[in-house]
Amino acid sequence: MRHPIPLFALLVLGACLAAFAAQAGDAASQRYPDVVAVKAQSRAADTFDFDVTVSSPYDTPQRYADAFRVVGKDGTVHGERRLLHDHAGEQPFTRDLYGVRIPRGVRAVTVQARDQKYGYGGKTVEVALPGR
Repeated sequence: MRHPIPLFALLVLGACLAAFAAQAGDAASQRYPDVVAVKAQSRAADTFDFDVTVSSPYDTPQRYADAFRVVGKDGTVHGERRLLHDHAGEQPFTRDLYGVRIPRGVRAVTVQARDQKYGYGGKTVEVALPGR
């Protein structure tokens, strides 16, 4: 009589290895840093603070997420935060951008991230401005 447990164990192991390979392939194919979360708070009538979480495909010290920006639907850049060092040991990471002045007519903005090699791109987050 054959033992079904070893076959079952092999099937589970194969599924786990396939899932791991797919996940590793996704990370390797990520070209741009992605914005994964944004929290916006109103500071004053036309001023907002942003907490931005970025996931970067950091692979060398010459390629890391070095900035993110807050952009209106018309392409106007309302604020940008430059990042002066890599975050290789901290992925994803969250940084703030405070005191961004945004005109009253703007109700939502998009947050984008960039890296040193490819520039801006990747996943963005659109956020409604509180109180508008």
